[in-house]
Amino acid sequence: MSLPPGFLDQLRDRLSLGQVVGRKVMWDNRKSNPGKGDLWAPCPFHQEKTASFHVDDRKGFYYCFGCHAKGDAISFVRETENVDFMEAIQILAGEAGLPMPERDPQAQQKADERTQLITVMEQAVQHFRLNLQTAAAGEARDYLLRRGLDAEAQARWNIGFAPSNGGALASLTGKGVAQKQVMDAGLAAESDRGGSPYDRFRGRIMFPIFDARGRPIAFGGRAMDPNHPAKYYNSPETALFDKSRTLYNVQKAREAAGKGQPLVVAEGYMDVIALSEAGFEATVAPLGTAVTEHHLRMLWRIAPEPIIALDGDTAGLRAAMRTIDIALPLLEAGQSLRFALMPDGMDPDDVLKSKGKAAMQKLLDAAIPMVELLWRRETDGKTFDSPERKAALDKALREKIKLIADPSIRSHYGQAIKDMRWALFNPRKGGGATAKRAQWAKGQNAWERDLSPTATSKSSALGTGVAAEDDMRISVILATLLATPAALPTFEGELERLDTANPDHTALRDALLRHAEAADVVQAMRADIGDGPLDALLGQKHLSVIPSIRKAGDLELATMCLTEEFRKLAARRGHPAEIREGEEEITGETDENLTWRLRRAAQAVDSTIKPESKSDDGDFEVADNGAKLSKDDRAHRDAIWANIKIEKSK
Repeated sequence: MSLPPGFLDQLRDRLSLGQVVGRKVMWDNRKSNPGKGDLWAPCPFHQEKTASFHVDDRKGFYYCFGCHAKGDAISFVRETENVDFMEAIQILAGEAGLPMPERDPQAQQKADERTQLITVMEQAVQHFRLNLQTAAAGEARDYLLRRGLDAEAQARWNIGFAPSNGGALASLTGKGVAQKQVMDAGLAAESDRGGSPYDRFRGRIMFPIFDARGRPIAFGGRAMDPNHPAKYYNSPETALFDKSRTLYNVQKAREAAGKGQPLVVAEGYMDVIALSEAGFEATVAPLGTAVTEHHLRMLWRIAPEPIIALDGDTAGLRAAMRTIDIALPLLEAGQSLRFALMPDGMDPDDVLKSKGKAAMQKLLDAAIPMVELLWRRETDGKTFDSPERKAALDKALREKIKLIADPSIRSHYGQAIKDMRWALFNPRKGGGATAKRAQWAKGQNAWERDLSPTATSKSSALGTGVAAEDDMRISVILATLLATPAALPTFEGELERLDTANPDHTALRDALLRHAEAADVVQAMRADIGDGPLDALLGQKHLSVIPSIRKAGDLELATMCLTEEFRKLAARRGHPAEIREGEEEITGETDENLTWRLRRAAQAVDSTIKPESKSDDGDFEVADNGAKLSKDDRAHRDAIWANIKIEKSK
């Protein structure tokens, strides 16, 4: 309906935002100044201990400096009560004592019908609760007691019973409720054979479903017959009930989450009740459907990082995977999911009964982030023993990460996947991907120390210029990627494997990998690691003459340059590794394998720097690829051939 001009202003004038918000928060008296309308409290929209939620009572606006929620009284009621705009207006008008304007006849009729249906549902709740106390419900009461629900717990959850012959339709119509209203509420249905309407719920334990305002809108029934094909049966969708937008126990869970409890998403009624009775009161469940986009938005309005606690079976894992696909496009900073996986074959209720509350708390505390479950889905039970399989894994993960709309989150997901990929394909001792990468880098650097001119007679006399020249090549690589970020996807694998001894180079390499998909890579890197490493790199004078850096944005030129630089680095770093392996064998008997190993190392150098001619000044030679061969290069080559001659003479 449309509101008359000035109605909202009149409503705001009659209300104090401080009073509206004060129903949901505890003001921080040390920080607040009520006389000036300056009020502070812990934010009701996210979990925190400090008072970062500010209300300007004079202007009628609120703002949270933690989660950045903001708005006025209407938006506050909408978010905290999970209602639409007109329902929020009705709530506030009732508090302000302001009559609602007349609606158009059609809208008024629809609102009246909803109100009448809620009244019907309230009567149905009482009817089923009374049935649970009858002799016919003895088996149902015994079942609930075996599940740990005594009479007090049954009353707290308004649990009822529908006998095998039904009775709700007759009872309600006998109290003056129209038969059509009973059917519109989803409690009865027309017979397919054209007979009289019949009760939908028969021979079932009845669980009322309430909306976010605590009003009954539907029922869930658990069959007493263990052989019944539908173990659980929910109300059909009605004017009150939309299962894709409803969560079981949402009202109580929101209150508990507002007091700091973690929000848990279970799979069914009994899991929610068992967890809540055990002290995990901020627990909800979807109703006869998988988690939907609407469910996720509801959950995030309650808590920024709900924990999905699913059964430890194949169906539970499939549900978790479906939830990931729905959640990825919706992720925002500080808004995600975690997953607590129950032991195989157990649900949360089983864990509580067999292992106790402490075991459940441990599972919730160990809930894994969504990116880790995404990785498990693509890797568990699979073998990646070929380049094709590895490439297929990369493609599958890239496709999933592309679903994330937020560029910052997408970048961090990419980095997390790279770290896990590194740990999978480069197993080393030590903890975490970072430790593994550091250990690998340490091993790569070792040959430079071992093969220095001060090494023992068992070491090759490689020149001191190796590290310096490699350092310059790495500078060219990093600066080229900064000048033309479009080349990053092509050389991502080489960059990931790039060993960097210089701390600034290490920081730049990691930042490039983290922000490869950022709209402005350089700006994102500066925000991440600061100006120091970037300025130090770009301030190197020799880079100003490199064509791929001078012509920033030229993808073809950058690709040619990077291909050459990575190839030369690979050649330089390949042959010392071969030499070191060969030197480890020198202590034993000399054999053809050792000679072959050293010869292969020399050939690796020759493939890129084999001399063909000497320049006039004698300072360098020219390699077959046109590159200049420095004195250090010649020293490296000569040292390798010298080792080969020594071994042959033994």
